[in-house]
Amino acid sequence: MRFTDKTALITGGNSGIGFTVAKLMIAEGGRVAITGRDRAKLDAAALELGDRALAIHADLDDPAAIDAMIEQVKQAYGSLDIVFANAGISGPTPLGGTSAAAFEAILRTNLTAVFLTVQSALPLMSAGGAIVLNGSVMRELGSVGSAAYSASKAGITGMAKVFASELVQRGIRVNTVIPGATSTPIWTRGARAGATLEGTEQAFAPRIPMARLAGPEEVAQAVLFLASDGASGITAAEIVVDGGTIGAPWGAPVFSSKK
Repeated sequence: MRFTDKTALITGGNSGIGFTVAKLMIAEGGRVAITGRDRAKLDAAALELGDRALAIHADLDDPAAIDAMIEQVKQAYGSLDIVFANAGISGPTPLGGTSAAAFEAILRTNLTAVFLTVQSALPLMSAGGAIVLNGSVMRELGSVGSAAYSASKAGITGMAKVFASELVQRGIRVNTVIPGATSTPIWTRGARAGATLEGTEQAFAPRIPMARLAGPEEVAQAVLFLASDGASGITAAEIVVDGGTIGAPWGAPVFSSKK
């Protein structure tokens, strides 16, 4: 039971990777506060997680909402041991067809809100605490049309290292999980509305050495390790969960020789 008597804040914890992390932490004795913008999804997640979860409806693009979220955590739990800054959005931002507002909306959610969440949570944290940021392999793939999302995730990588330097003397560790394509609802929302996870996997699998999307549980296990005392000697590090996409790209089926 790695998280007995520990309390975690998981932004974007109402679905996908965040929800899976919350579920597994509770199973290992923890208490979690989860956030979400969609009230219905948040309520459904809280119902499934049970009484060891605190559901906070919040739009983290609003700095005042971030402060209010932390105040709710303080009132409920008093302190925090773990922050998993997971909330994020994606969307196309192609050169020649993107407004300033569309570009900045992705940076505001994926980068600025992460900074403000960590900053606001720090007064509740003490030595032994752990912060995990959610990055992405998109920071380095050069995927067409993804400038804002890719830039935001490259920013997460750089920001995590700065956080680690600033917090190491306080005994707070900061690490990053770097997912590749993962089987979560993000593939069926927003600009991808109408798509299916099955279709997404068929499209992406040939470019992934393991020939499949990662499961949210696989990414969540990396998060849990980084958040646990088992990683007590690790800070400013990353765990990549991408089926070999950036480490062994030539192993992907699309590059396999065929006779």
